[in-house]
Amino acid sequence: MPHPPISPSHELSSWPARGAERDAWTLAHRPPRNPLDPFRPYAFLVEEEPDAAGAIVPIATIFLTNRECPWRCVMCDLWRNTLAESTPPGAIPTQIEYALDQLRNRVPHPCHVPGLDVHRVGAIKLYNAGSFFDPRAIPPEDHLAIADLVRPFDRVIVECHPALVNDACLRFRDLLSGQFEIAMGLETAHPTVLEKLNKRLTLDQFQAAAEFLRRNQIDLRVFILVQPPFMAPEESLHWAQRSLHFAFDCGATAATLIPTRGGNGAMEALAASGDFTPPALATLESAVDYGLSLQRGRVFSDLWDLPRPIDCPACCEARIARLRAMNLSQTVAPRILCDRCGGRS
Repeated sequence: MPHPPISPSHELSSWPARGAERDAWTLAHRPPRNPLDPFRPYAFLVEEEPDAAGAIVPIATIFLTNRECPWRCVMCDLWRNTLAESTPPGAIPTQIEYALDQLRNRVPHPCHVPGLDVHRVGAIKLYNAGSFFDPRAIPPEDHLAIADLVRPFDRVIVECHPALVNDACLRFRDLLSGQFEIAMGLETAHPTVLEKLNKRLTLDQFQAAAEFLRRNQIDLRVFILVQPPFMAPEESLHWAQRSLHFAFDCGATAATLIPTRGGNGAMEALAASGDFTPPALATLESAVDYGLSLQRGRVFSDLWDLPRPIDCPACCEARIARLRAMNLSQTVAPRILCDRCGGRS
C-alpha cells in the first residue's frame, strides 16, 4: 500500500499544547457521570464472533464498573460509566459472578441479554472502560478470584493501555486455563493526530507493547477510530487503511473499526470549532471492505450508536445489517444500492 507524506493535522487555537492543560480542557467539557453500584457491572450481554478458524463463537461480554481510566483521551465517553474513586477490593469478582449468574439463569435484563449456555460459550470479554492492569481500576489482589471465575472459558479478553502492558499481564496469564488476549487502542496510525488525542501514546510505544505480547504468546486485538478528531474527512479512509496495516504489522489477530462519535462534551466542542466531523457510514463501509480484503486477520465494525442523523434513512438499516453480517462471515458482501444517496452517505 503506498504511503504518501503525512499531512499536517488541523491546528486548533483553543486546543492546549500540553497534557495537563488538555486534561483540564477535556474535564471542563464533561457532563455528569452516571451513578453506579461498584458491586454491579453496568452492562452484560452475549455476542457472537468468528474465531481465527472462522467458527462462530458465543462470547459473554461483561462491562465492569470500576475507577475511571487515568488517561483523558479527548474522544472517550467510557468514563460516563466509571467510578470517581478506586474500585473496592472484591467488587470486580462480585460483578463477574453476578453477570454470569444472570446470563446463565436467563433473567430478563435491560440490555435484552440472551441466555448463556456455559457449554457453548467459548470466550469471555472483561471490558472495564480503561485498563485491566490499572491497579486502581482492577485491584491486583482480585486477579486470582477473577481467574477462578473465568476458568470455564477457552479465551479471556481484556483491554489495556499499552503503557500498562508489563509483567502483571504475564502473572494474570499464568492464572488462566485458556488463551489470553489483550485489546489495545491504537486509535490511528497518524502520529500527529494520535498525539493530539491526549492518549499519551506514540506508535513506537504501541509497537513495543505489541511485541511484548507476541513474545509472551498473548493475542492482540486492536481498536481503530474511523475519522478521529483533528483529521480531515477526506483523509480519514486513507488513515483507517494505514492503521489497519500498522495493526496487522504489529501482530494483531483482530481489528475493530470504530466510527468516532460525539456525546462526551469535548467532542461537541471540537465539532463546533470544525475540528471533528462524525464519519459517514460510507467511510466505515469502505474501511471494513478494505480490511477484510487484506485477509491478514479478522476485521470487525463497531455498530453501537448507529444509525445517526448523518446517514441516509432510506438505506442505512440495510447497510448496517450488511456490516453486521460481514462481522460474522468475514467476507465482503455486495454493497447496498440506494436511489436516494447512491450509498455515499
